[in-house]
Amino acid sequence: MSDDRLLSPDVWRDFCRRLEAAGEIVTGAEAAANPLDRTEGYRYLTRLLRIALDMQLEHADPDFPSFYAASHETAKIGADNPDNIYMNAAVSGARSYRIRGTRGTVPILSFGTKANRYAIDGTMASTGEIDSTDMAVAPDGSFEIIVSRERVPGNWLPLADDSSMVIVRQTFLDRASEIPASVTIEAIDGPAYPEPLSPDKLEAALERVTGFVAGTARTFVQWTEDFRAEQKNRLATVDQTRFFRAGGDPTIFYLHGWWQLEPGEALRIDTRVPECSFWNFQLDNYWMESLDYRYHRIHVNGHGARLNDDGTLTLIVAPRDPGFGNWIDTAGHHQGTMLLRWTGATDHPIPETRIIRLDD
Repeated sequence: MSDDRLLSPDVWRDFCRRLEAAGEIVTGAEAAANPLDRTEGYRYLTRLLRIALDMQLEHADPDFPSFYAASHETAKIGADNPDNIYMNAAVSGARSYRIRGTRGTVPILSFGTKANRYAIDGTMASTGEIDSTDMAVAPDGSFEIIVSRERVPGNWLPLADDSSMVIVRQTFLDRASEIPASVTIEAIDGPAYPEPLSPDKLEAALERVTGFVAGTARTFVQWTEDFRAEQKNRLATVDQTRFFRAGGDPTIFYLHGWWQLEPGEALRIDTRVPECSFWNFQLDNYWMESLDYRYHRIHVNGHGARLNDDGTLTLIVAPRDPGFGNWIDTAGHHQGTMLLRWTGATDHPIPETRIIRLDD
């Protein structure tokens, strides 16, 4: 990029125009053309922008990687798990890396390398996986993982030529009592010092930022519309191909659906619980953001759920507690997406669902 272009307003104006165009994804969603969903849609774009700036600009140098949170309480992507801590770092298939950490007591801790193409085609292919159950951990809880293309002895996380990201997932049963893992990452064979930000790198980063915002929003609006057409008040997405292409955890079986209630209605969900390492259910809005779990009971897992006398599970999605089953609060919404996860399950039951009257 020429100095004249950088010193002119064009770079910033082009960035703002691309960001403005992403707003059409929100305004074009006819099923979300109501005050609450439209408001949350615009907020969703600001949240994606925050994530993208961290991902594509502030933490984008694979020679000097650092972990950042790509989904959390106020920035959410693709049915983010309320029981998870997500941590991402930029990597390159041309380098090797060392992850150091302490295990903590969180029940599930996993590491994956991904080829992140959300800004291009909405995919995030898995290029390597390792789980804490397969890792050597020292008696004091410390561990080390080598991330590289060539296999090495000990804890090894594979890289591919097009790997661009490491994702760490920590899954809790009870956040109040469990201790999260702590992790750091460094390039083993990188340069000693980072170079100053160049005009070309800035312009490329801003293009990736808006590409990520638009690509991510477009991807999950399409998912929502598909669930609305095919899974209305149902949880039966048996084909997992789409979810794994988008970066889903290969140990999880994802049952997505669309929920929609009229005044006075509730959605009753009944299922057998398979033998598994973890399960949870959550409610999301139209944009596939988990509803605000800081203040509402919008999800439940195997630790907090009450099972029926026969060991089955009943969930009640409703605006108020009906007094039976496990109440999931709609938090002021009347529609959105939902997700039931079976992690490490021996089989994958499909729940029975039906609309009931709250007064009954």
